[in-house]
Amino acid sequence: MDVERVAEELYGLKPAEFVPARDRYVAEARKAKDTAAAKAVAALRRPALAAWAANLLARQKHREAEQFLAVGETLREAHRTLDGEQLRSASRRRNQLVTALARTAADLAKEAGQPVSDTVLHEIEQTLHGVLADQDVAEDWSRGRLVKVPEAAVGFGAVTPEAAAPARPSTAVASPQGSRPVKKPGKKPGKKPAKEPGKKPAVKSGRDKDMRRRRDLERARTTVGETEAEAGRQERELARARDARRAAGEKAEAAAERVHGLEHELREARQAKQEAGAAATKSAEAVTAAERAARESRRAAEQAARALRDMERQSEP
Repeated sequence: MDVERVAEELYGLKPAEFVPARDRYVAEARKAKDTAAAKAVAALRRPALAAWAANLLARQKHREAEQFLAVGETLREAHRTLDGEQLRSASRRRNQLVTALARTAADLAKEAGQPVSDTVLHEIEQTLHGVLADQDVAEDWSRGRLVKVPEAAVGFGAVTPEAAAPARPSTAVASPQGSRPVKKPGKKPGKKPAKEPGKKPAVKSGRDKDMRRRRDLERARTTVGETEAEAGRQERELARARDARRAAGEKAEAAAERVHGLEHELREARQAKQEAGAAATKSAEAVTAAERAARESRRAAEQAARALRDMERQSEP
């Protein structure tokens, strides 16, 4: 059996069709005494719905998939080299592509007769982010062989050195030029110079307004930072909750698949038992018939022996 051909066929099926088709191939391989193929096919795992929808995208939209993989290579290289400009440019393309391609994958799933919910759509987006972040995930996806939704990608949202937040300005205000008394020739030390006619003294209220503006700006920056930090924390909590839900779903799917496999084995064992029982019954019937034939043969032999003795007595003088 060509395991690669079988795998390509199975991962092109809808998730609900995967296990029955796989089991048929396993049974076929076992019947042909191809133990290695049976084991390899049995090890193939059914893809989660979001992973299957993402696989559709790679299988049916080759040009878009190649462009998306190229963006992933650019992002990973930018993170390795800390190329801030390249990273920002690729990140913008990433966000646009992920949203658009996730929608395309959902449309393909609907056309295949398997519409997806908003929750699954989010998992498709998470899968595509994983394709960009992880080379191994990207390779599986490019072959249309993803099985599960990857963990939420972390790292592409990090701030690079070029994008680091600007330093906060100092709240100290320098004294304006001319605020200190200037000694002039002929004047005694410490004595203030006479005011020039028509010249107004420095106004302090302007500095106060400037300081207030700086303080307000500082408070606004602090508020924005705290808000962004809280939003990031909530997003991480949401990602963890979604990961936990997905993990629980995968465990449930694995358990259901295991139950399905055991039920299949149980059906085969019952069939074998039934066939063995039928063979045993047939053998018992054959034994009974043979015993009956043997008894009849013995009776016939005894009758023939008696007849022979009678004939011998009659022939004596």
